[in-house]
Amino acid sequence: MTLIEQELLTIGRNTIRSEAEALNIMEQSLGEEFVRAVEAILRCHGKLIVTGMGKSGHIASKIAATLASTGTPSFFLHPAEAFHGDLGMISKEDVVLALSYSGETDEILKIVPFIHENGNTLIAMTGKAQSSLARNADIHLDIMVRQEACILHLAPTTSTTAQLAMGDALATALMHARAFSAMDFARLHPGGSLGRRLLMTVGHVMRKNDLPVVAPDCSATDMIHRISKGGLGLIIIVEGGTIQGIVTDGDIRRAMEKYRAEFFNIRAIDIATRNPKSISPDKKLIEAEKCMTEHKINSLLVTDGKGSLEGVIQLYDIKL
Repeated sequence: MTLIEQELLTIGRNTIRSEAEALNIMEQSLGEEFVRAVEAILRCHGKLIVTGMGKSGHIASKIAATLASTGTPSFFLHPAEAFHGDLGMISKEDVVLALSYSGETDEILKIVPFIHENGNTLIAMTGKAQSSLARNADIHLDIMVRQEACILHLAPTTSTTAQLAMGDALATALMHARAFSAMDFARLHPGGSLGRRLLMTVGHVMRKNDLPVVAPDCSATDMIHRISKGGLGLIIIVEGGTIQGIVTDGDIRRAMEKYRAEFFNIRAIDIATRNPKSISPDKKLIEAEKCMTEHKINSLLVTDGKGSLEGVIQLYDIKL
């Protein structure tokens, strides 16, 4: 590693160390005001309005998005736009969370009188406890850091990390207070992987057309053909409407090694897995995934209450 590369690595490590130390200090100082902020948001009958300017505005937008996705209705309001008409977005039932490390951001201070007049609870997140914003807030969240991690100690780096961490702390505390569950999370994230697995049922994604169903006396040659054509890596043995078992491509390979020259004399039922694992179509995808994981299998037969075959679901279908 060259000297320049070593210097870059040192700067990177120093930055992370500086921000980690600041978060540790903030953790130790977290106290009653934090609890008051959480309780104020919990009592809110409207929305949480999060506002900030510049880099604090970017963090405020992220905090609003995190809160909204974890059970606290909220949105970001640009303070400059608010001063030019968007204050109408703030209703009397709302709580306002304002981010400004200096606590002297002009665009934020300009809308404070309206917030007071409107009767909103104002939560300030600043690094200066004696700043104008902090003194005019109902609740103050202190995110003071000793210095920015920037090599010039100027650019918002450690301070924005502190803002982000405080926002996450609020979100997780509110989740706990609301008993926010994985199912609640899924309902707010229906397009995500977790939402899909928690909300959708086996019946929504199972394969039910052109299933590779064979008779118990299906020959070895036909087994290979049907497994290849079916595209599921298995065939299902059914007789008289009753499932007799399944044969996977792995069963075929093991049978070829075992029977060798006699392989083409065997029937499907001779190498079938009897009583294969199954699931009903009304079960959630996450239940199907759990079953497959526990039994170390990649496929489940989907059956109705009487044991009749309705489809096949595979791990691949769940993880799409």
